[in-house]
Amino acid sequence: MAPTKKGILERLNAGEIVIGDGGFVVALEKRGYVKAGPWTPEAAAEHPEAVRQLHREFLRAGSNVMQTFTFYCSDDKLENRGNKLTFTGTQINEAACDLAREVADEGDALVAGGVSQTPSYLSCKTDKEVKAIFKKQLDVFTKKNVDFLIVEYFEHVEEAVWAVEVLKEAGKPVAATLCIGPEGDMHGVSPGACAVKLVKAGAQIVGVNCHFDPMTCVKTVKMMKEGVEKAGLKAHYMVQPLALHTPDCDCRGFIDLPEFPYALEPRALTRWDMHKYAREAYNAGIRFIGGCCGFEPYHIRAVAEELAQERGFLPAASEKHGLWGSALEMHTKPWVRARARRDYWENLKPATGRPHSASMSTPDGWGYTRGHAELMQQKEATSKDQLKQLFEMSKKK
Repeated sequence: MAPTKKGILERLNAGEIVIGDGGFVVALEKRGYVKAGPWTPEAAAEHPEAVRQLHREFLRAGSNVMQTFTFYCSDDKLENRGNKLTFTGTQINEAACDLAREVADEGDALVAGGVSQTPSYLSCKTDKEVKAIFKKQLDVFTKKNVDFLIVEYFEHVEEAVWAVEVLKEAGKPVAATLCIGPEGDMHGVSPGACAVKLVKAGAQIVGVNCHFDPMTCVKTVKMMKEGVEKAGLKAHYMVQPLALHTPDCDCRGFIDLPEFPYALEPRALTRWDMHKYAREAYNAGIRFIGGCCGFEPYHIRAVAEELAQERGFLPAASEKHGLWGSALEMHTKPWVRARARRDYWENLKPATGRPHSASMSTPDGWGYTRGHAELMQQKEATSKDQLKQLFEMSKKK
């Protein structure tokens, strides 16, 4: 029998660095397997080869958590706004668990089953109704015996607490991440207060994911850490940010940027930005360090390379990457060989190549959150009249 892998809490309690993976919905949308808008993960059942390959690339890059591709995989989300699917939520969740386990077993990686915020919460359903959605997903994770659970991508701490309360019933470690910045959740609950609520609900690992750039997310987790410690509680901390620069975001993050989701490429972080992020997160006391939307395997490789000394090894993908540009020593052109040094890449200020591009945008600050009529979700496709009304409203902003 193969030796039993150390669990997530064993690793974190021992001070080990755990490296997560990246944002599957965005990566697979760019590859042609996910539809932007619904952002649902039916590819786990429709195109398992694509999901399996992305898992393998992240594993090779240094990830030791394979998160199931179950983002937004609740039945109410799968049926939202006229989204037509040929697989049920249960079928997709089961397929995603099998794929993550298959690849995790190819290395020293753990499988994390994840649940996300729901349209039902935005539509003001009761805690009982929302919890029933999480319970249905948990039943699959229990059946498939995932190693731990992640409550991720929640804008409202209240709903995240409900999710933690359900998932902890499985008796497995629970991590909880909110997609918030320093201003707190959408009801103005501060990051520190959010973290305290999550820990008291039963989460052993807390942090943030998505919506903001790495440095903003690290700052937010620092605030969470301060809140937890001030309350006399204990937790481990994690961060899984965007691979995008977002200095112009308001409290709602990148979804309010006019470039979302089809024109975000000019904001992409380089691998050298990732080195800075990894070091900043580590110095902040965060030991579960990964990524979300925009993260590709080479970004995770950069995180793993920056923390190689602390981890004691380099990822397999470093076989094809010279540290700090050293592979350029073999380039045919002398001016490119002159870039084979760390100080060049650390100090480079990349150009955008867009002469008329603004450096920052103005977010679409509509200010809607749970309880507003425009956020009441529906199963029917958005009608032309509804769209016309939205177009007119956007002109007035």
